[in-house]
Amino acid sequence: MAEPPASTLQERRRAWKWIPSLYFAEGIPYVLVMTVSVVMYKRLDISNADIALYTSWLYLPWVIKPLWSPVVDLLGTKRAWITGMQLLVGAALAGVAFTIPMDSFFQWSLAFLWLVAFSSATHDIAADGFYMLAMDDANQAWFVGIRSTFYRLAMITGQGLLVMLAGWLEVRQSSVQEAWAVTFGIVAAGFLLLMVWHRFVLPVPDEDAPTARASGAALLSEFLATFVSFFRKPGIGIILAFLLLYRFAEAQLAKMASPFLLDSVDAGGLALTTAQVGLVYGTVGVLALTLGGILGGMMVARNGLKYWLWWMAIAINVPNAVYIFLSWSMPTSLLVVNAAVAAEQFGYGFGFTAYMMYMIYVSDGPHKTAHFALCTGFMALGMMLPGMVSGWIQEALGYKMFFVYVLIATVPGFVATALIPLRESFGRGEQAG
Repeated sequence: MAEPPASTLQERRRAWKWIPSLYFAEGIPYVLVMTVSVVMYKRLDISNADIALYTSWLYLPWVIKPLWSPVVDLLGTKRAWITGMQLLVGAALAGVAFTIPMDSFFQWSLAFLWLVAFSSATHDIAADGFYMLAMDDANQAWFVGIRSTFYRLAMITGQGLLVMLAGWLEVRQSSVQEAWAVTFGIVAAGFLLLMVWHRFVLPVPDEDAPTARASGAALLSEFLATFVSFFRKPGIGIILAFLLLYRFAEAQLAKMASPFLLDSVDAGGLALTTAQVGLVYGTVGVLALTLGGILGGMMVARNGLKYWLWWMAIAINVPNAVYIFLSWSMPTSLLVVNAAVAAEQFGYGFGFTAYMMYMIYVSDGPHKTAHFALCTGFMALGMMLPGMVSGWIQEALGYKMFFVYVLIATVPGFVATALIPLRESFGRGEQAG
């Protein structure tokens, strides 16, 4: 194998200074908003219905981010957007920390978390664009696994270590509110340090400049044409149904999993401590999720997406039954709980591969970047809408029957999977486009 050019190797050495930290910074706000907030509000005695409804609304910036992504291209540099959004995320996290001890903490902390979500979604746009501008094609391919690894490490840090830290502080501080305020304060300080780090280590590529100075009308016309072309794809109705329904059951389970683990036995939960939930769901669960995703990618590359589609649809849905087992048997062994959650998360990671690959398949064409962004918007919407009502359904049914309902709710995803158009060879050594 030929040695890469010296310029490529030099660029690669420089990239180690910023790619791991950049994608770690991309993952932390997302996991705080989507997962850690659920645990925090449960520990602060917010009802399951309110937790599910209001934290699901926090998906909205990721749902609509394709609508303002052209602004990131038009105004300023990607580098400036990255550091600016990191500063805003850090400030908003500090806002969460300061408002948690207040009487009206729920409303104020949600407002700051929404600012975190909006800033994080904008940061995603800028970071992914910067990644493509700052390196040549060879290094982009070489670092794709590295960026994914550090994004996963951010998930483990957020769902696992930070939740465990909050649990440790709950035991040692005078109140649960104080423990979570300190936790978010630590994260805010860390994120501001990341912003300072990136201010100095991010390269300044010549290509990182505002896009061509086209008129507003021309840009709007081009955007609308791209948008309309997505909805003219053959079979778009079935495609959208798949994007919205494939994770219909999982979207509801994900919102209620942590509350179930935390709730008292009298309320039907397993009564785990905050630190134990950080270990079970945020560490063991995320590792199993990652392993499932890696195996899914390998299998699709070997046999193609169509070969594995039904196996993956089964994997993402059927293991939800472990929560029926947990809620009816109420095991006291942490090992049993870890094994059950790991099995469900492994299946989710394996099954989610089909969803990601199908988004690539759907996006194929002259506007693949914009169309993929639209797919990710529908992906977020597919988590947001079912998640909003999951708490209300759980409170109406109780945990035991809720998890039975979740298993029944997998049916729409199976129906959509059966109907989608899909080329036989896609994924088996074939590149989209």
